[in-house]
Formats: sequence, structure tokens, C-alpha cells
Amino acid sequence: MKYSRLTKEQFEELHKEFINFLATQTITADEWETLKKEKPEVAEEELDIFSDLVWEGVLNQVNYVEQISAHNLHLFAFNDDHMHVIGIKIDGPIDVTTPDGFNWLRENLMDESVTFTQGKKDYSEDKNLDKFKLIQSGSNITKGELYEYMNKLIN
Repeated sequence: MKYSRLTKEQFEELHKEFINFLATQTITADEWETLKKEKPEVAEEELDIFSDLVWEGVLNQVNYVEQISAHNLHLFAFNDDHMHVIGIKIDGPIDVTTPDGFNWLRENLMDESVTFTQGKKDYSEDKNLDKFKLIQSGSNITKGELYEYMNKLIN
């Protein structure tokens, strides 16, 4: 398995897609029930293959992720050959994960307690796996509005 297995809730949401996936594997509903009972390892493998297909489809569409903690923001953009990250560090008691803290940051971007950094990193052999690792480490998929705003501000 390349990524991670979907949760029970995710499988329930993708029930129709999973049925279609099984159909492409020429597995009927009855055969699926038999597989689960008699060859659970094969059924597990099918779940893993489907999970990887779903993740691959999602990751192909991801262009931005962000990781926000109390005093740090890491905003990632995925370009064709590398990822670009904007880092924002806030020294002091401000917690940007709260509405008040985030509003403070918006109004005080040029405050001396706010530090901007940026960098570029080439992808490993697998761009989507790089994206997945960021998501697994707590980054959230976004539309990139915050990244684009900050990128224009500092560049």
C-alpha cells in the first residue's frame, strides 16, 4: 500500500465508487461477500488498492496545503518541479489558531514579532507521496488563498 487505507466513513461515502471499482475487477456483490469470508487477505488487498486509487486521484488535484499551529504558519504551493513554502513565525503570546489571533496577524503583518521565510524544495521521486506526507503530518488541503496573499505580500 502506497498511502493509507480509507476510513470506514470514507468507504461509506465512496460506496458507489467502490462497487464500480469491484466491477472493473469483475467481482460481483456475491463474490465480494465470499471473498471477505473465505479469503480476507484478498479482500484486504482490494480495499488497499481502492484506497490508493482514491488517494492518487485526490493528490493529483492538490495544489496547496497549509499547516498552522499557535505561532507558526507553513503555506505550501506545489509547482511542476518543486514545492514552495512560505513560513510565518509569530514571537509572543499570539495564537493564530484562534479568530482573535488570526485577526491580529492580518492587522500586524509588518510587526517586528512577525518573521517571514520562504524556500523551495525539489520533489522526491514521487510528487504525490511528498504531498501525502505533508497531509499525514497535519497539513490541510486548501485552495491557496492565504498562500497567494502572502506570496504577493513578500515577493
